[in-house]
Amino acid sequence: MNDLGRYGLWAPARIWPDDAAEVAGAAREIESLGYGALWIGGSPPDDLALAEAVLAATTTLVVGTSIVDIWTSDGERLAASQARIRDRFPGRFYLGIGSGHAPTAESRGQSYTRPLSRLRELLTGPLASVPVGERMIAALGPRTLETAAELTAGALPYLMPPAHTAGARRILGAGPLLAPEQKVFLGTDPDAARHAGRRTLKLYLALPNYTRQLARFGMDGADLAGGGSDRFVDSAVVWGDDERVRAGVDAHLEAGANHVAVQVLDGGGAPRTLPREGWRRLADVLRS
Repeated sequence: MNDLGRYGLWAPARIWPDDAAEVAGAAREIESLGYGALWIGGSPPDDLALAEAVLAATTTLVVGTSIVDIWTSDGERLAASQARIRDRFPGRFYLGIGSGHAPTAESRGQSYTRPLSRLRELLTGPLASVPVGERMIAALGPRTLETAAELTAGALPYLMPPAHTAGARRILGAGPLLAPEQKVFLGTDPDAARHAGRRTLKLYLALPNYTRQLARFGMDGADLAGGGSDRFVDSAVVWGDDERVRAGVDAHLEAGANHVAVQVLDGGGAPRTLPREGWRRLADVLRS
């Protein structure tokens, strides 16, 4: 696989434009800014068309999904999409999948039972044709991290602090990749940063998969109620001057991550369009 580098960008599929030329232009700029990878989040569809378009517009950028939801995708179609991309762009794509959340499964008329078993069945069944070194999984808890080490190239934790990264590295061992996501707000105004953070975080605080893990790292019920306490928001979103932002991102690397997938928030929280100006500013911060 191509080198991921220290830093990549995390951006949900829904904020990418439909226009092919705009996608290509944004992809080329991400590569030119020095990011090693683009992680497409927000449960992208299993045709992997966006990932393919970004790869086609670039030459060295690695692209990954973070993650395709197993409850909303077809395993055989996903495997065929990955094979098509592997043939066109060898060594430049990671298929990241995850077991999602109960509301997603239930919205599709499915029962959210045995999610880890279902994930393992997908990896050893329809996705068995995907090379182990080219697939990763969203992993938070110890058993899922152990599965990542056993059956994939590594783990893609989301919304977890550097302390989780350190624990994940101990569970994974030295070899597997560890690429956590980290949210940043590029500004020094506490009110603006926390407003943006809460707009983004409120969704996740309704999902037990996250709140159970966050409780293991010192967050109590008051921290995780509503949009979250200042203490929680400040732990989940790195904000402040350039030095503070860079140190917050690098804390994951110091804890054992190979690579950090950075999600740039804007004044309203998670952006509704590509935050290209934020990506440019972040590149300058991380190069400092």
